[in-house]
Amino acid sequence: MGGSPKRPSSQEKIEICRRDPLFLLLAALWLFTSIGLCATSGPDDLTAWREFVALVKAGRMTADRIRPHEGMSKDALLEQLGRFKGWHDQLGSWKEWDNPEVLSTGKFTNYIVTFTWGGQTKSDFCFTLVNDGNSWDYVHVENIFIRLDRLTRLPASDFPDLPEETKAYQREEIYWSQMVYLNSVLAKDKGKDGFLNLLKDGAGYFLAAKTWVPFVPPERAFILYMCWEQSRLRGNAVTLETLSDREATVRIRPHFFALYKQAAHLKAQIAFEDYRRIFETLWKDRAAAAGWNIQIAYDDPECLTCVMRFKRGT
Repeated sequence: MGGSPKRPSSQEKIEICRRDPLFLLLAALWLFTSIGLCATSGPDDLTAWREFVALVKAGRMTADRIRPHEGMSKDALLEQLGRFKGWHDQLGSWKEWDNPEVLSTGKFTNYIVTFTWGGQTKSDFCFTLVNDGNSWDYVHVENIFIRLDRLTRLPASDFPDLPEETKAYQREEIYWSQMVYLNSVLAKDKGKDGFLNLLKDGAGYFLAAKTWVPFVPPERAFILYMCWEQSRLRGNAVTLETLSDREATVRIRPHFFALYKQAAHLKAQIAFEDYRRIFETLWKDRAAAAGWNIQIAYDDPECLTCVMRFKRGT
């Protein structure tokens, strides 16, 4: 009798599969899917995030767990996390950290969470951790980020945009970061006063006011142009409170000082007193060129709101 056919051994099954084109296709698909899964978020990413949040919440983050981008200060980043802790403790809003959007880029993992400022205004923050496989370190947090990763078709001439107020802030951050860097380089040879003298642009600023606002006397043109330039070109919040031939009062919330509060890299490069001196030197020179005496006062220790009082004559 013939009996039952002989069943292939395990090794023979493997050899059959290896010669089977369908098997090869399925194996390639499995490998591609596995690679894709490795590139997206996984349990390891979320575990690192939860450990990071727990340390921040407990106030136990330390400088040795911070590996900042070049030019950033560990102490400034640690101070920044302390402000986040105080804010979320006060609002009882730690639940907003629970479900981040997770995006991995090489050894960096980015976590996007939406925080509710003051219980009203929502804003997205992107935290970055670096993971070497066995442990993670904190790198950075950013409130401005551009989703250019979503640009998938070329050629392209339309790119993701940001709100106008955000772009105004970016322009100021780029400009003043460069000025602070130049200060750190040039002040070594020219001294602090020498660098500040290089920044003075009063004559040119007054010329712009006289030529671009020719419909009022030059002194008034200066005040009016200042309000327009700071508001429309720089994106600052400006209020012209009083204006006459002899006096003027301007209240302004300049990005200049908000930058120092929010941008950790500036604190590592310049003391606040020297930073404020840049602001005051510029405006004193501009006012003098237009024939005004100026007094600058601040509503708060961080100088976030400035009151400029201009007077002419004695």
